[in-house]
Amino acid sequence: MMQRPHSLSSTFLRDLSNLPTAYFALVMATGIVSIAAFNSGFLLIANLLFYFNIAAYLFLVILYFARLILYPAAFVADAGDHAKSPGLLTFVAGTCVLGSQFVIIAENYPVATTLFYIGTATWLFLIYMVFTVFSVKKMKPSINEAISGVWLLIIVSTQSVAILSAQLAGYLPFAHDQVLFFSLIMFLCGCMFYIIIITLIVYRMSFFSMKAEEFAPPYWINMGAVAISTLAGSTLMLQAKNWPLIVEILPFLKGFTLFFWSIGTWWIPLIVILGIWRHVFKQLPLKYHPQYWGMIFPIGMYTVCTIRLSQALELPFLMAIPSFFVYLALVAWTVAGAGMFYSIARDYGPSANH
Repeated sequence: MMQRPHSLSSTFLRDLSNLPTAYFALVMATGIVSIAAFNSGFLLIANLLFYFNIAAYLFLVILYFARLILYPAAFVADAGDHAKSPGLLTFVAGTCVLGSQFVIIAENYPVATTLFYIGTATWLFLIYMVFTVFSVKKMKPSINEAISGVWLLIIVSTQSVAILSAQLAGYLPFAHDQVLFFSLIMFLCGCMFYIIIITLIVYRMSFFSMKAEEFAPPYWINMGAVAISTLAGSTLMLQAKNWPLIVEILPFLKGFTLFFWSIGTWWIPLIVILGIWRHVFKQLPLKYHPQYWGMIFPIGMYTVCTIRLSQALELPFLMAIPSFFVYLALVAWTVAGAGMFYSIARDYGPSANH
């Protein structure tokens, strides 16, 4: 028993050194499920998840800062890793999704604005860092070793900035049309990134053997990336009254946004089938892993984007989809949250055996 404090500190330092680059997916998933609950009228759940997300965001910021200070070599190694470095962009997406919560749930625009600046500045730094490292790196892995759904965080982070900037139009210290123009170009960049990266991912899935362990939950972002693109496009369409240029390109925006929603909808059955193959036929056990937040985020995002698309295109029959998916998102978050807290209790609780 006298060795327990030392054992706990050793366990914590071990976990800190191995902290996944993409753990801010917890903030992304919690934030979007909270917004989905809010849009569906579950106000108490939405607010509870909102406050939990604030705490989770601040805690993760402290953890990553501590890892950077205590294990700089490990941090730098992850930043130069083809398979891991895109995961750092979960910080951008998590920051902007939390900012959207402050806009939608709390109507706190000053805090949302601060988060927008943090998210945008970090996006600029990380997006160019990732692409520069990938370009100049001498020893590069083969595509089947490097690429996965994690790469689609390039799209998710870009579109999260586009969405939050559009939500803050009129509150930022810039002209309305300038903010919406920035949001529009970020939306279009995100769309182009998706077309490029999903081509590589489908190529990897189709022409290289995949073990059950490799088909991890981040492949759900195949759908999540187009879902957030749909939300970005729908958010811009709903801003049409505030900027004449959006009115002029509205047919294009409607078609392009519906195109992405259609692709996202197509992905869902395939991902479910591959998940059954992974866990039923290949008998890979279901146990908590931080990657599962990368599965919950797309479910919540598909719920929210369909609500906004229904409003933007004036198609009320689409609301039947989010009225069902919101329950899936809430159940999935609850299961993953229970798994996370159980994992923490097992490693750090009184019964932990070190």
